[in-house]
Amino acid sequence: MSIICKYTIFYLSKPLNITTSSEAMLNQVRSVHNVRPPRMKYPLWYLQRERAKDDQQLTEDNRAFVKEAVHDKFGMPAVIHGISTYDVRSALREKSVEYENVEWSPKFQRTGLIARKLGNYPMWLNNGKSVLTTLLHVIDNHVIKYIPPGEFDPPRKPYSCPNHKKNLGCLLVGAESADPQYFTKQYCGLFYKEGMMPKKHLGRFLISPEAALQPGTPLMASHFNPGDFIDVRGKTIDRGFQGVMKRHGFHGMPATHGVTKSHRRGGNVGHGGEKGRIFPGTKMPGHMGNRYRIHKGAEILRINHKFNIIWIKGVASPGETNSIVYLYDTLLPLRKYKSSPPFPTSKVVEDDQLIDSYSEKMYKFTNQTITYEEEK
Repeated sequence: MSIICKYTIFYLSKPLNITTSSEAMLNQVRSVHNVRPPRMKYPLWYLQRERAKDDQQLTEDNRAFVKEAVHDKFGMPAVIHGISTYDVRSALREKSVEYENVEWSPKFQRTGLIARKLGNYPMWLNNGKSVLTTLLHVIDNHVIKYIPPGEFDPPRKPYSCPNHKKNLGCLLVGAESADPQYFTKQYCGLFYKEGMMPKKHLGRFLISPEAALQPGTPLMASHFNPGDFIDVRGKTIDRGFQGVMKRHGFHGMPATHGVTKSHRRGGNVGHGGEKGRIFPGTKMPGHMGNRYRIHKGAEILRINHKFNIIWIKGVASPGETNSIVYLYDTLLPLRKYKSSPPFPTSKVVEDDQLIDSYSEKMYKFTNQTITYEEEK
């Protein structure tokens, strides 16, 4: 007589003894076959950023001396592309990238940008049709650190295929320089080695080794071209606890015909018979927003090179006004690059004539719209 032991998905501190009809003693081991590892709350480079504010009781002369020391090391305060920052001159910036004279390939993965969402703005096509756009301001982006593929070991690995390894490195990009007096010594240590000012915002981008950049390299809005498609990642607006009509777009119940105090409720959520329960994933009231979402395939309509502003088509990009978003090359197969983009990134060109660049189908405000002819 064969004895069958069934494995269940429970943990027991001690083995469970089961007595069968044949008076045989068996040890049944109960375990979970797919256990997710604990999620890491912060990435590897996360350190205590802001230090405790304390009154050091410095005199005016001492405060002036501290500011002078900071400016001698990192440069004087300056307004670059409409952002109050510092005149950064990193010693590593003048060096070339790791791979020189590498031709672009569709298999290569470039870095992204960190931008701030400014709001919505109308634009017009050549045929006179109006379209709504979203303005994204690229704020003082610089490369902070590059981790080669052999040294990059992220704390979270893909759960679907944990043994799958891509030959991708990690590029740490910072945005919006700030005074180092307001940050901890450990956090400032990330930037001192590269001769950079501490950044308020950090972003991690997985790139191909051929697209590596040296620390101190500035990243501009010209990293993309008008007509390209990008993916915008940001945190949605925090709406708090909302009902099913606002959270999931339910129609609601009728206003009359016997409906009593159930006009905005979700209705029946259970099942009958043997399925007398609520299935997982049922749309119900709950917390809405404050989640990272990606707007894929957004088309770039206009780029202002003077102030590093990008116009993208539509108003579907996540985040509220003045929030931080991350820009990537799109992953949609039909909207990927057909020709070579600026690889690994665009060069800094001090050209006062190049201010705006438009997509081919966009109307340029510099074009003449009204003409006058003398009567004959």
